[in-house]
Amino acid sequence: MISIELIKNETEKVKSLLEKKGCMVDFTELLNYDEERRKTIQQVEELKAKKNKVSSMIPQYKKEGKDTSSIFEDMKVLGAKIEELDKIVQDYDTKIKNFIAVLPNLPDEDLLPGGKENNKVIRTGNKKPEFSFKIKNHVDMCNELGLIDYDRGVKLSGNGAWIYRGVGARLEWALLNYFIEEHLKDGYEFILPPHMLNYDCGFGAGQFPKFSDEVYWIDSKDEKSKFLLPTAETALVNMYKGEIIQEDKLPMKFFAYTPCYRREAGSYRQEERGMIRGHQFNKIEMVQYTTPENSAKAFEELVSKAENLVKNLGLHYQVSKLAAGDCSASMKRTYDIEVWIPSMGIYKEVSSASNAGDYQARRNNTKYRKIDTKKTEYVHTLNASGLATSRLFPAIIEQFQNEDGSVTIPEVLRKYMSGMTKITKIKE
Repeated sequence: MISIELIKNETEKVKSLLEKKGCMVDFTELLNYDEERRKTIQQVEELKAKKNKVSSMIPQYKKEGKDTSSIFEDMKVLGAKIEELDKIVQDYDTKIKNFIAVLPNLPDEDLLPGGKENNKVIRTGNKKPEFSFKIKNHVDMCNELGLIDYDRGVKLSGNGAWIYRGVGARLEWALLNYFIEEHLKDGYEFILPPHMLNYDCGFGAGQFPKFSDEVYWIDSKDEKSKFLLPTAETALVNMYKGEIIQEDKLPMKFFAYTPCYRREAGSYRQEERGMIRGHQFNKIEMVQYTTPENSAKAFEELVSKAENLVKNLGLHYQVSKLAAGDCSASMKRTYDIEVWIPSMGIYKEVSSASNAGDYQARRNNTKYRKIDTKKTEYVHTLNASGLATSRLFPAIIEQFQNEDGSVTIPEVLRKYMSGMTKITKIKE
């Protein structure tokens, strides 16, 4: 959530940065709310001071034997007026919160404006595979090798669903084990969060209220209902909601394994076929809580970790710096790690490393107490997929396919697959 003070003090700068994300905002109404709120608070303070002054006269009146009934009547009138004005202040608080709650995070100033067309590839990794034979796409290969059962997945759950079978299930689990082991090596704490979250988690992560239609609701879509988490980030960034963390505990580094549940699937475009986009997929998510001073360093660490996971799988990939409009609403900066899908001739994102700054912390009121001054400030939260599997799996199948129809298993995964080096067609 953007600070109201920042909006008041640097209105034009805030408007300009939001425009980079394609968000055109007129702050006139908001600033009027804030002005009227402050005037009302001043009236309340003046009435409270008057009430206290009148109240202080009671002992003197009693000592002098005077009638105090008029004083009590005055206090009753003042109390009613104060209560009325307090409700007006609360109403302005709600209006201000509702106005700001739907605004996206401010992008970093160095980001280009606009959407995907202005994303910039900043580096590539591992050699792009070259084939001396006609390659197959991952859908056909997964069917032929018995790795994925698309038809029965649709039978069970509809479009955007699949079943991992046999060696396919083992390969999926090997990927998850590889990620988990690497994060544990780096000192991240393993979290298994609940999959059903309350409304406050969606709000705190910056996904609600604007994007509440993109999740699966358990009951009705309201603030008393629960929803299926779209990413473990939604849970992890809310773990310390309403708490004050001691500075010497920072940075705090977590990772979680969960399936992710998304309503966004449903495209039938050629580049979305198979496992490229689904309603449910597996993902390891990394999150850091840190101080503002260490925020940039934490971001680089998360990018490096996600990139190294892909690099060590041997996959060809690229790292893209997203333009402001392609960053998600909650994020001020995002780098995508994207793998090459040979049959499609395109790169697909397998990790988004993002810095939310204090945007999420302001929404869920997560602060830290500074060691030197004892004052509290909002933490910075950052996240990165580490990694999502539903696009890595097709990339592995396609990039490591062989002329005989087999697939070479990446070396780092073999210990999780009993030393298996190749996936070959099951003999009928």
